[in-house]
Amino acid sequence: MGTEEKIKLLRQKIEKIDGQILLLLNERADVAREVGKVKSEANLEIYDPQREEEILKCLTLQNPGPFPPGGISPVFREIISACRSLEAELSVVYLGPPATHTHLACIERFGSSVRTLPEESIQEVFEAVEKGKANFGVVPIENSTEGVVNRTLDMLIDSQVKICGEILIRISHDLLSLSGESKEIEKIYSHPQALAQCRQWLRRNFPNIPLVETVSTAKAAQMAAEDPKAAAIASSFAAHLYGLKVIESQIEDYVHNYTRFLILSRQDSERTGKDKTSLLFSIADLPGSLHGALRPFAEKAINLTKIESRPIKDRPWEYVFFLDFEGHPMDAKVDEAISELKRKVLFLKLLGSYPQSS
Repeated sequence: MGTEEKIKLLRQKIEKIDGQILLLLNERADVAREVGKVKSEANLEIYDPQREEEILKCLTLQNPGPFPPGGISPVFREIISACRSLEAELSVVYLGPPATHTHLACIERFGSSVRTLPEESIQEVFEAVEKGKANFGVVPIENSTEGVVNRTLDMLIDSQVKICGEILIRISHDLLSLSGESKEIEKIYSHPQALAQCRQWLRRNFPNIPLVETVSTAKAAQMAAEDPKAAAIASSFAAHLYGLKVIESQIEDYVHNYTRFLILSRQDSERTGKDKTSLLFSIADLPGSLHGALRPFAEKAINLTKIESRPIKDRPWEYVFFLDFEGHPMDAKVDEAISELKRKVLFLKLLGSYPQSS
C-alpha cells in the first residue's frame, strides 16, 4: 500500500472517531442541560468551580496517553464551558479592553463560551460585581517580577465583594505593528507593567525610541493599529484581534514571568481542602505590633504566602496589612489563628477563602 493510501485510510479513521466524539459531546450537553434544570428548580448556583476543578484534575490523572497531559485541561475546560452555557448564561467582567492579559485569564478559567464584559478600570470591575451586573469579576493582583497592583488592594479595603478564586498565568509579550517592520517604529505603546517587564530587551533593541504608557496592553494594540509609525507591546491574542503583525515574540526579560489574578464574587467559596485565605488588618503604631499579630500563624505552622502594606488614606503613616496564607477558616488551626489575630489588631476583614491555583 502506498503512502497516500495509508494516509487516506488513517484520515478516514480519524473522521470516524471525530464523529463518535461529536455524538458523545451532544450526549454530555443533554445531561448538562438536565443538571441546569435541577439546579434552577433548587435555586442553586450554576457555576461550581470546585466541581469543575475536580473534574479536570481527575481526567488528567486518568489520562493513559498518548494524548498530552497538558492538553487535557484546556480541551475539557472548553467542553465544560460550552455545556455550562446550556444551563444558564454566565457573565464575567474584567479589566479591558478585549485582548488584555486579564481577558486571557478569564478565558483560561471560564472557557470561551462565557459572556465576558470589559470595563475600563479596576474600580468599575469591582462595582459591576457588587451591583450584580456580572456573576464574577477578574482583576490582576500581582506580577512575579514587578510586584503588586496597588489599585486592586485599595479596592479590597472598602468593597463588599469576596475573593472566590485565583488564576495564575504565564505572561508573554510580543512587539506588534501594522507593517511588522522594526525599522519603521518611531514610538512604542504599552502598559507600564509590560514596559517594565521588557525593560532590558527594549534597552538593547530600541534604546532611542520613546516609550508611551497606556492603560492596558490591549489599548496599546488599538493605538498601534491606528498609527503605522508605532508599535505595541501586547499579547499574540491582541495581534490577532487588532490586525497587527508580530515583529518579535516573547520579548519579556524573564521567562518565569507570571501574573496572579483574583476572581471576585458576591458569595464565598466552599472549602476544598487545598485552600488559600486572604484578609486585611490594621494595628496600633507600637513596637512589636506586627510581630505580635503574625505570631499565631508561626506558632500554628500556617504558611504565609504574601504580606503587603498600603497606607490608610486619611491617617498619615498608618497602614493596612494584606495577608495571604494557606488554609481555610473552617480548619481548626486557622480558626484559632484568626481568633487570636482579632484580639491583637484594631480592625480585621476576611476577604475570602478559595482554592489555591497550581
